[in-house]
Amino acid sequence: MTDKFISIEGIARRYPGADGGRISVFENLWLSMSRGEFGCVIGHSGCGKTTVLNILAGLDEPSEGAVIVDGQAIEGTSLDRAVIFQSHALLPWRTVLGNVSYAVTSKWRKWDRARVKAHAQKFIDLVGLTGSEHKRPSELSGGMKQRVGIARALSISPKIMLMDEPFSALDALTRGTLQDEVRRICLETGQTAFMITHDVDEAIYLADKIFLMTNGPGAVLAEIVENPLPKDRGRIDLHRHPYYYALRNHIVDFLVSRSKNFAATVANHDPRNVPTVRPGLGDPTIVSTPKVVETHPAQTAAR
Repeated sequence: MTDKFISIEGIARRYPGADGGRISVFENLWLSMSRGEFGCVIGHSGCGKTTVLNILAGLDEPSEGAVIVDGQAIEGTSLDRAVIFQSHALLPWRTVLGNVSYAVTSKWRKWDRARVKAHAQKFIDLVGLTGSEHKRPSELSGGMKQRVGIARALSISPKIMLMDEPFSALDALTRGTLQDEVRRICLETGQTAFMITHDVDEAIYLADKIFLMTNGPGAVLAEIVENPLPKDRGRIDLHRHPYYYALRNHIVDFLVSRSKNFAATVANHDPRNVPTVRPGLGDPTIVSTPKVVETHPAQTAAR
């Protein structure tokens, strides 16, 4: 059995086509992460990034295959998995404290009001919204709304924090500030995080592993990039690291050229043995080509 905390095992997602056939977004996708890792999926629109995240969240089901988290197959939504969406998705009639408290009471229904308030306040403070507890969403900036979303997600102590391009609609300064906050929180708490993005620099700054998807439909996971930059990297000096441009150029080269003609140029691609590479000085180092492992029993049952 695999010891991976997140194990996506041979999932596919197909939709009915206009001609009566089936359109495949992706087939036979295998992906895994360890506890406490930050993973980013990057690829062009239509490759199935959001679909993968929705399947992890339990908001969608794979056409076949299984997703295992902490030894349990995902079957629907769960408070073990918190989602931060592109839009803030706050309840407009509730205050900042009310929105976070609502999540807390959903997880711990027997807690009294004082305990719920104290727990919610801890995470409001954590994201820097102390003093804004009684404001409603209409009184908050876009960045502040996303901070509430982050506080709400973290307040339920999720096993995984799932993020669907949560900063894409924000201005550059606010986006950078929130990226810093998310990175700090994940480092301090050991939170496992899975994020989809179109932003190469965002992936480089936040992720331990970057999963490169080819173009859809029929997308595949082509490569797993292991971030060679130090875990304690800072935004200001990120570009000064000797591996930064090698890493960035490797990902950009994939998105610009290799993702489009991957099937034609890579023979015998094995989706269960996707290479892991670490870009650096010179050619990228191939870290591993994983061996096939025994799968979870749920994987054998097509949905």
